[in-house]
Amino acid sequence: MAGPEEAAALTPGDLAELRELLVAESRRARAQIASLTGAFDDIVGAADHTATDDEHDPEGSTIALERSQTSALLVSTRAHLADIDVALTRIDAGGYGVCERCGQPIARERLLARPASRTCVACAARAQRRR
Repeated sequence: MAGPEEAAALTPGDLAELRELLVAESRRARAQIASLTGAFDDIVGAADHTATDDEHDPEGSTIALERSQTSALLVSTRAHLADIDVALTRIDAGGYGVCERCGQPIARERLLARPASRTCVACAARAQRRR
């Protein structure tokens, strides 16, 4: 099932390097969540202190758009952080770097680019085509 781009199992050195990448990504994601949460709270707070009518007030639609965009970024970042946490757990459990769909090793290059990847390139491409 694996394509020619797939590689052998990861070495202990690879795992250490990828753990460092995941921990750094986790820190960035947590900082981004804190920043976005503060921004979201500010947007909501500003809207609470303003008599806005989304339909007639030109600022109403801007506030709603900002709130929606910030909310979407928060959801995305939280999902990414959850994927990072799963990857770190899989390192500890010995299952990291193995595709969750086909069971083949995930290429080191893919993991370096996307350390929280749960699938190999071939399975990710198949899933993308189905969407």
